[in-house]
Amino acid sequence: MLLPELAIRIGAEPCPAGADIDITDVCSLTDANPAAVTYASAEKYLGALRVTQAGAVILTPALAAEAPCPCLLVEHPTLAFARAVELLRPRIPAPAGRHPSAVIAASALIHPSASIGALCVIEEGVRIEAGVEIGPQCLIQRDSLIGAETRLVAAVTVCERTIIGKRVLLHPGAVIGREGFGFARDGERWVRVPQIGRVRLGDDVEVGTNSAVDRGAIGETIVGDGVKIDNLIQIGHNVEVGDNTAMAACSGISGSTRIGKGCTIAGAVGMAGHLEIADNVHFTGMAMVTRSLTEPGTYSSGIPAMPSADWRRNVARFRHLDAMAKRLRRLEVRLAELEKAQREQAD
Repeated sequence: MLLPELAIRIGAEPCPAGADIDITDVCSLTDANPAAVTYASAEKYLGALRVTQAGAVILTPALAAEAPCPCLLVEHPTLAFARAVELLRPRIPAPAGRHPSAVIAASALIHPSASIGALCVIEEGVRIEAGVEIGPQCLIQRDSLIGAETRLVAAVTVCERTIIGKRVLLHPGAVIGREGFGFARDGERWVRVPQIGRVRLGDDVEVGTNSAVDRGAIGETIVGDGVKIDNLIQIGHNVEVGDNTAMAACSGISGSTRIGKGCTIAGAVGMAGHLEIADNVHFTGMAMVTRSLTEPGTYSSGIPAMPSADWRRNVARFRHLDAMAKRLRRLEVRLAELEKAQREQAD
C-alpha cells in the first residue's frame, strides 16, 4: 500500500507528508529494500538506522532527523510495526472443515467454520466454537471447551475438562491441563495424590512451545485474560495468573502461587509455592522468589556472570559469611560498650 495509507492504518504521521512510496513488505533495519518498511525503537539502533536502505522507517519524532528515508512518526514504534506486519504480511487462515485423518467423537460439537487438521484426536463432549483452528496432531481430551477464534498450531495437548477462552494461541508442544505434581509419602515410597481440578485460560492468552499449565489438585488453575507465556515454562497446580502478565522462557511457578495483574517475569525466574505477588510486580532474569510481595516494583536476585577466578574466590568465602556476620556483631556490641564507657568517663 502507499505510504500515506499505511500511516493512517497504523496511526502514524508521515514525514515528509508528501512521500508517496509504494510499500509492499516489512524488513529489519539491516536487511532492507526500498519497497519495505522497518522500525527503530531506541537510540541504540542509530548506527543501523543511519545506513538503512528501507523505503520508510517507523520511529519516534526524536529519532526522525537520523533517518535517511521517509518516516512514520509514532510514540510506540514496536507496536506500530506490529500493526504494519499484520497489514503487509497477513496470516492465511486454515480452511474450514475436517481432515479425513482426524478422529472425532460423535458427541463432540464442532462449529462448521472451525478447521480440524490432520491426525487430530477430539474426544467425547468436546466443544469447539466458531473460527477455531486445530493444527495437525493435536489432542483435545473429553469435555473441554475451545473458545472462538482460538488457534492450536500443532501437536498441542488439551487435557480433560480444560476451558480455553477466545483468541488464544497455543504453540507446538504446549500441554494444558496435565495432572499437577502432587505426591504423599507412604513410608519410603511416593503415592500420587489425584489431581481432579482443571485449567481455565482467559481470552487472548498465548502459550509458547513446550510450556505446561497443570490442572488444579482441587479447583482450578487460572490464567487471566491477555497473559503471555513464553517457551519452556512450568505453571503448577492451582496457580492464578492475573490479567496481562507476561512470562519469559524457562521460568517456573510452583503450586498455589497467585500472581497479580500486569506483572512481568523475566527468563529463568523461579517462584516457590503458596506466594502472593501484587499487581505490577516485575522480576528481572533468574530471580529467586521465596516470599510474598505486596508492593509493586522491580525485584532482582541472582549473581551476574564474572571472571571464573573471581567466582571461585567468592564461592570459597560464602561458607564463612555466617561466622563473619557473628564476629562483626560482637565487634559492634564491643564498640558500643567502649563508646559508652568513654562518654561516662568524660562526664
